[in-house]
Amino acid sequence: MPVRRSLPAPGPGIPGGADRLLPGLATAAVALAAAFLIHGLVPALPAMTLAVVLGVLAANLPATGVWTAGRARPGLDFAGKHLMRGGIVLLGLKVSVMDVLGLGWLALLLIAAVVAAGFGGTYLISRLFRLPPVTSLLVATGFSICGASAIGAMAAVRRIRHVDTVLPVALVTLCGTLAIGVMPLLVHPLQLSAPVFGAWIGASVHDVGQVVATAQTAGTAALGIAVVVKLTRVLLLAPVAAIAGAHQRLTAKPGPGADGNAKLPPVVPLFVLGFVAMVGLRSASWLPGGWLEAGAAVQDILLGAALFGLGSAVRIRLLLHTGGRALLAALVSWLLIALLGLAAALLIAA
Repeated sequence: MPVRRSLPAPGPGIPGGADRLLPGLATAAVALAAAFLIHGLVPALPAMTLAVVLGVLAANLPATGVWTAGRARPGLDFAGKHLMRGGIVLLGLKVSVMDVLGLGWLALLLIAAVVAAGFGGTYLISRLFRLPPVTSLLVATGFSICGASAIGAMAAVRRIRHVDTVLPVALVTLCGTLAIGVMPLLVHPLQLSAPVFGAWIGASVHDVGQVVATAQTAGTAALGIAVVVKLTRVLLLAPVAAIAGAHQRLTAKPGPGADGNAKLPPVVPLFVLGFVAMVGLRSASWLPGGWLEAGAAVQDILLGAALFGLGSAVRIRLLLHTGGRALLAALVSWLLIALLGLAAALLIAA
């Protein structure tokens, strides 16, 4: 007599019934509210970083670890995959092509060069530390472009398993948090002006929230240029995703399907096209300020829930056992991108 399973195996896809998602999504909502509350009390701590940290804590504390690995897992996996894509789409509302072009062509070329060199250098460093190719690709994407959002986009384009994004997200969050504490301490030793410091932060720090938290320590002049430089890096997410999608399509091996061949992956996924569309709306100034603020709020909610979901899959014991090389690779990569960003910043703000 066959054994009937009452609980299907959790996974990143959409479970059979919506009620399967509710425990995890409710858990993410409570954690996200806590992250925003802490951010309100301590503005230097970005809410998105706090969402990842709370997820890691929830996964590793005895009282909550069983819950996040059990009943809450389907909803948390759903948030980590699908809500992440929605957050990436709305991230485009923060990017104005006019602001980017205002930096000048030299600055744009330098920023693109930092992204390209950072991507290639981080990938090579990761491979030298014997990280798997998939992990190396995701780490390089997150470190060079825009943190966890870029990792989620690359994972979707390359059809990388949800579980394989957990370590890269943990590493990019750790190094971004490290930047908040370390980089402001270097302003006086390096004798950096506010514009140079801001450009350095925008060219080097991974997540938008981490950029804001770090650059604001040097005042509004640093914060303004930091955000524009950072959003220029974010804009490069679309072409990088398109290149990765084209490569995946060219190298994908057809498999058996209804017509004898598997469906080839799209060159550019719909959520990346959505991101580009939102950039267009923002750049055309068709949306009033209230809509932009509402979009930014929804984007924070979607991305924060996704990051909590990803963080809740991190098991520290396993990470310490298997992630030593990955941590060293991440720190070396962080140093590389910081040096590249500083060189570019000195030229951008000269």
